[in-house]
Amino acid sequence: MSELVTGDAVVLELRPARLPSRALAAAIDLAVVFCVFMLVSVVVGIASVTLDEAAVAAIGVALFLLVLIGGPIAVETLSHGRSLGKLACGLRVVRDDGGPIRFRHALVRGAMGAVEILMTFGVVASIASLVSARGRRLGDVFAGTLVIRERVTAKRSVAVPPPPPWLVGRFSQLDLSAVPDELWLAIRQYLTRMHQLDPGVGRSMAARLADEVVSRTGIAPPQGIPAAAFLAAVVHERQARDARRVFAGGRGASSAAPVPVAGAPESAGIAGAVGFAAPGGAVTPAAFGGTVAPGASAGGAGSGAKEQKGTGGSSAGFAPPG
Repeated sequence: MSELVTGDAVVLELRPARLPSRALAAAIDLAVVFCVFMLVSVVVGIASVTLDEAAVAAIGVALFLLVLIGGPIAVETLSHGRSLGKLACGLRVVRDDGGPIRFRHALVRGAMGAVEILMTFGVVASIASLVSARGRRLGDVFAGTLVIRERVTAKRSVAVPPPPPWLVGRFSQLDLSAVPDELWLAIRQYLTRMHQLDPGVGRSMAARLADEVVSRTGIAPPQGIPAAAFLAAVVHERQARDARRVFAGGRGASSAAPVPVAGAPESAGIAGAVGFAAPGGAVTPAAFGGTVAPGASAGGAGSGAKEQKGTGGSSAGFAPPG
């Protein structure tokens, strides 16, 4: 992967195309161009049977320049770097700063391509692409362009970490209708990547996102709850409501609601339905920046439940507020 920094100090992560994919795209493009060149040559040859040899030679040179060189230049200019071969292979030509190419970039690439691809049968272009760290041929170097891969295998989605057990269901009365989807997406991205962030940066981001949620809902979290744990609990509550809505729609209006087990909180069943870890699962204080309660145990689910019931502690290592 190649990291390019734009003029706005934005780091772009691009995947440069390597020689095999570029060679396949070039082979497809050359096959199409030569087919068009042969078809046009036959038509022009039939139409120019009455001309002398000098005129026929001039027409042949003009066809070579227009079809074999001008054609790829026009296609790359109009398609912003996506010829037929590159479209089939999932490639695109971009500038060094990641922006779309213009006519001058396509012109330099096409002129150099006539030398390093057509006249040398691709030998010069292959050697230059192998030597270059980003797989660029001479036309890319002179034009200031880069061929990148647009089709990238999607990464596996990372699950949002569950909130502390003593926060599950605590925000069931919170009005989340005013929270926009963009803020939900930012919170999910933070929760899934908070372990990769610097601790100070992570805490400041969590505090900023928590303040935005509070400004949208109008209710501040209780004192002593870490901002990251509050965000995880709010996301959990939204997912629980979505799961409830889906399950209620599937059962229909005439079906009866399930009777909760006596002594079991409703949120625990919802949390299990949407795939969150049960109390006593692998939730650590370091995950949300919380603190360990004195005498809290790190044992299994059974012992954690007993301890939570008897002492008010948390099986996940969080101390409930006040």
